[in-house]
Amino acid sequence: MAAPPALSSAYGRPKPIGGMDLWSWYFMRVSGLALLLLALGHLVIMHLINSVDVIDYDFVARRYVGWFWRGYDLLLLVLAMIHGLNGMRVIVDDYLHQPAQRRVAAWLLHGLGTILIVLGVVAVVTFRPPVTPVGVGQ
Repeated sequence: MAAPPALSSAYGRPKPIGGMDLWSWYFMRVSGLALLLLALGHLVIMHLINSVDVIDYDFVARRYVGWFWRGYDLLLLVLAMIHGLNGMRVIVDDYLHQPAQRRVAAWLLHGLGTILIVLGVVAVVTFRPPVTPVGVGQ
């Protein structure tokens, strides 16, 4: 008789033994740590270093001149979406017991996630602020 799988925490689900579930389990831990660092960095930059009074369209336009901040925001967006969708997948697996319901829910989650990620990536990558001539609006 096989021993029951070890729990990943005192109250958590069993740690997966292999396959896609194991990779998903590891991804949640690594992406959670990365998201924590990225979100704290975002918080410090946007609310401690810069006053809320200076954060406007021009502030974002100046930041998006280079690719560093675009990449930072893209990484935050994509990691957060995939992390959240993976969490929703786990919740669906916990509460939906019929395979057909799980498949429909998985398709809906993947479809919604894909649409939202594509919209976010398109917004960040294609953002081109209009060039204001010198002396206009001053």
